[in-house]
Amino acid sequence: MSSRTTKPFAAFEWMIAWRYIRAKRREGGVSVMTWISLIGIALAVFALIATLAVRSGFRVEFTNTILGANAHSTVYVSPHLDPQGVTIRTFSDYETKREKLEKIPGVLRAAPIVKSQVMASFNGSNAGVQVFGETLKDLKSLTLIANPEIRYGEIDDFDKGVAIGTGVARALGLAVGDRITLISPDGVKTAFGTSPRVNSYDVVYIFQVGRYDIDSTRLYMPLVDAQSFFNREGQVDEFEVMVANPDRVDELTGSLMQAAGPRSLTWTWLQSSGAFLNALKMEDNIMFVILSILVLLASMNIVSGLIMLVKNKTRDVGILRTMGLTEGSILRVFFICGASIGVVGTIVGVILGCLFASYIDPIFDVVNSIAGGGVWDPETRLLSNLPAKLVLSDVLSAIALSLGLSFTVTIFPARRAARLNPVEALRNE
Repeated sequence: MSSRTTKPFAAFEWMIAWRYIRAKRREGGVSVMTWISLIGIALAVFALIATLAVRSGFRVEFTNTILGANAHSTVYVSPHLDPQGVTIRTFSDYETKREKLEKIPGVLRAAPIVKSQVMASFNGSNAGVQVFGETLKDLKSLTLIANPEIRYGEIDDFDKGVAIGTGVARALGLAVGDRITLISPDGVKTAFGTSPRVNSYDVVYIFQVGRYDIDSTRLYMPLVDAQSFFNREGQVDEFEVMVANPDRVDELTGSLMQAAGPRSLTWTWLQSSGAFLNALKMEDNIMFVILSILVLLASMNIVSGLIMLVKNKTRDVGILRTMGLTEGSILRVFFICGASIGVVGTIVGVILGCLFASYIDPIFDVVNSIAGGGVWDPETRLLSNLPAKLVLSDVLSAIALSLGLSFTVTIFPARRAARLNPVEALRNE
C-alpha cells in the first residue's frame, strides 16, 4: 500500500474507520462515547434550528400582521390655528388629496379615514375601542381584515353596520346581528357644554387576525357614519397609505407630505415598529451565538471520544504504520471516525428541528394539555399561537456551523494519532 498509489480517503481507510466506530468496549472501542457525541450534536443542532425557526416565525408573523392590518404610512395634519383661531386637526377636500397621493409612484392606495376612541357598551358590559371610519373598498384592501384567521358574518355587509375584533366581541358578549352602543365624549355642543354622543350600530362582521392588540381594540365603521358620529362632515383625520415596497416606505415621505399639502406629517410602520424589529434581529444574533456555544460543547465530545480511541488503538496504529500506511492515511482514518459522528448527528438534528418547526402547533397542543393550559397566553404575547417558519438560510447556517466545528475539532486528535512513532507504539504495548 504505497503512498504513491493510495488516494486520499481510499476504501480501506473508510473500512478501518467504520471498524473503529462500531467496535465494542471490550474490543478497545468507545461506542458509548460515540453515542454520547452523536446525541449531543443532534440535540444541539435541533435546538439551534428550532430556535431560529421560532424567531423567524415571530419576525414574519409580526411583520405580516403590521402590514396586513395597518397602514404602511399614515399622513396626518400638524395641529394649527386657522384665521378664526380654531384649531385644525383634519383634512378637508380629502378626495383631491387622495388622488394626489395615489398618483405618487410606488403608492398603491391612500385611504381617507376618521379615527377616534370611544366607549363601547352591550348588555351592561363596557370596553374601550378604537374606531376606524373608512369605506368598504378600503377595508377590503386590508388583507388580514378581509381574510382573517376566523370570521363571522360577511364583510360585504359592512355598509349596514360595523366590524369588530373577536376580542371586543368576547369582552362585550356580542355576536353578528347584535347592536353595539358607542359613546363618544366629543359629542353635541350645547349652551351647557358638550354632551356625549351616543349611537347604536348593528354588528355585521367579526374578525380575528391573530394579534391580541388588534382583535381586542379594533372597530371599523363606514366612513360616512364615522364622519357623522364624530362631527367630521366633509373632513377626515388622516390617510392610510399602502405602498408597493413597505421596507422602503421612508423614501416616499417627502412626496407624501408634498401631495398632502402644507402642515402635513407622516408616520411610517418602520418608525412605530422598527425598534421592535431591530430588537428581534439583535436577539436572533445573540441566540445564534449562545446556541453555537452549545454546538461547540457537543462537538468537544468527539475530541474526548477520539482521544480515548487513539489511546486504545495505539498498537493498531503501530501495526498499520509498519504495514506501510502513511501519516496521512492514519490521520484520515481517525478524521473519518470523528467527522462521521458529526455528519450523522447533524443530519439527525436537522430532521428533528425541521419536524419540530413543521408540527409546532400540535406539539404545543399536547404540551398545553399536559400542563393544564396557560402555556401560551395570547394576551401577553400578542399572537394567537406560537409561530415558526423554516428559513433555508437558517438551516444551512446550522448545518455549516455543526459540520465546521465537528471537522475542526476532529483534526487535533487525528493528527496526534498520525504522529505516533510506530516503534514506540509497539514497544509500549
